[in-house]
Amino acid sequence: MIGVIDYGGGNLASVGYALDRLGVEWVLVHRARDLDRVQSVVFPGVGSAGAAMTRLGAAGLDVALTGYLRSGRPYLGICLGLQLLFEESAEDGGACLGALEGRVVRLATPEKLPHVGWNTIELNGSGGALEGLDGEAFYFTHSYVVEPVSPTVVAARTTHGIPFVSAVAAGSVLGVQFHPERSGKAGLRLLANFAANCQRALADAG
Repeated sequence: MIGVIDYGGGNLASVGYALDRLGVEWVLVHRARDLDRVQSVVFPGVGSAGAAMTRLGAAGLDVALTGYLRSGRPYLGICLGLQLLFEESAEDGGACLGALEGRVVRLATPEKLPHVGWNTIELNGSGGALEGLDGEAFYFTHSYVVEPVSPTVVAARTTHGIPFVSAVAAGSVLGVQFHPERSGKAGLRLLANFAANCQRALADAG
């Protein structure tokens, strides 16, 4: 069972529709205790980090998600769901979940911001839910990007005037700056890969 985080600001309808198309069981996660009944999490985020963290805190989900991320269960963060994995965001100076070292900064590109539309990803290695997706186009809409401290967590890069980190992976945690739920066949393949990896992790856990 995949839990989709509902903090009052995510693109829930598109994510739910994509998971339904794949025949994947999912439930909305509204409160901290809801995390106890799911084996994996998708965090579809839009908006600013500060507002999202305030909403998560009001529901007790900030502390619960921090514990969840430490548990080793699968996590897929989309757009803001990726950015909140890091320590702080320059967008509003807010603290984030701090699961990964680094911060969120405005993309220092000569190109127009926000970066909206289709763009390709270049994988840094292979494996995981991004397997087979090198060079595929995904849908982006953002002005801020993550700057990880460790280069080992960088899973993919994309260029919009300058290269930026468009995906990170660390253990069972995956975060993508683009929106797979709005990215056609490539996006569905990523979500299918993630769901398959969740099933394998559940089987391995016995």
